[in-house]
Amino acid sequence: MGVLIYGDTIHTPELRHEVPLGIPDPFTYAELDGRRVVAINTMEATRVEALGTDLEVHLLEEFGADDLRRGGIAAHLYPSELAVRIVKGLGIESATVPAGFPLQIADALRAAGVELAVDQLLFDDRRRAKSSHELAGIRSAQRATEAAMAEVQSLLERSEPGSRGRALDGELLTCELLKERVQAVLLRNGAFSDDPIVSHGAQTAVGHDSGSGTIASDDVVLVDLFPKDFESSCFADMTRTFAVGAAPDEIRDYHRLCKEALDLALAELRPGLGGGELHRTVSAFFSEHGFPTQLTKKAGEALVDGFYHALGHGVGLTVHEAPNLGMIGQELVSGDVVAIEPGLYRSGFGGVRLEDLVLVTDDGCEVLTDFPYDLEVRG
Repeated sequence: MGVLIYGDTIHTPELRHEVPLGIPDPFTYAELDGRRVVAINTMEATRVEALGTDLEVHLLEEFGADDLRRGGIAAHLYPSELAVRIVKGLGIESATVPAGFPLQIADALRAAGVELAVDQLLFDDRRRAKSSHELAGIRSAQRATEAAMAEVQSLLERSEPGSRGRALDGELLTCELLKERVQAVLLRNGAFSDDPIVSHGAQTAVGHDSGSGTIASDDVVLVDLFPKDFESSCFADMTRTFAVGAAPDEIRDYHRLCKEALDLALAELRPGLGGGELHRTVSAFFSEHGFPTQLTKKAGEALVDGFYHALGHGVGLTVHEAPNLGMIGQELVSGDVVAIEPGLYRSGFGGVRLEDLVLVTDDGCEVLTDFPYDLEVRG
């Protein structure tokens, strides 16, 4: 049974892993008899060939694309008919495909007698140990993330308290302004983030609230940045929590415990360790300090306080990928890049999360994040 992927390399990470190039139009990739084959349009073929890899490049014209175009086929049927011709032309009778394989293409192939089997784990596993190109991209994205985080910290330090909230250079300091500055720094460093999280106050208790509004004179600001490196299409992921003005004792406690939990996780992290086991270790730590967790909550209960999410996740060509470091975890392997993100929250009040990016090595791990954990900013 061969391997078949159809899509573009912008939205299909399984394909970007095999063809490390930004290609916006869908094309066909196949593996059969030890060959790695790409069937693609002329405009992109020279770019793929220039990679200097073992990819065998075939033009669409070899499979009758001109006949289809000149025959007046409906535009919405052209991709699936061409895919059938390519797969049949390559002699593929059966293939393994990822879970996101387009249904229209799959229906057409099956109708033509091609057997398809979905095995997402196969594609997840081949992306676990990062290639040198991917790891370089992750490191680049992480450096951009740290530059953007430093910009937020600097702006918070420069801001001044006022009756309407904190101000910066005579303008109210808002989450929106901070995100604008984050994007500018990321772009200067070759990265971009679709929706960075810069939340404040009670918003910080909601893990993925992207944040809005004016930063108060005494406030907590949670910054979670997960940009993509332009060149490699690889992500980084990092979170820090800052306090401006007077930090509540409860937030100080959260921050101290999150840092201890992060240190605990990093000390344990190594190949062969189960992601679920690591999650349970940190959950037990938080439980010992009186916080609810997924480990202790009642079945069916919606958890909105304490440590209510997974400890982390893999990071690479998507910001959330294998391995999972939650209640249903996966064993770590050397070459994994994972985000470790313990957090504590109280609904309606606020929360703290700290997140580092980590490479799993043969004998332990390497922390890729290089940024301080200080809660209180100077200002």
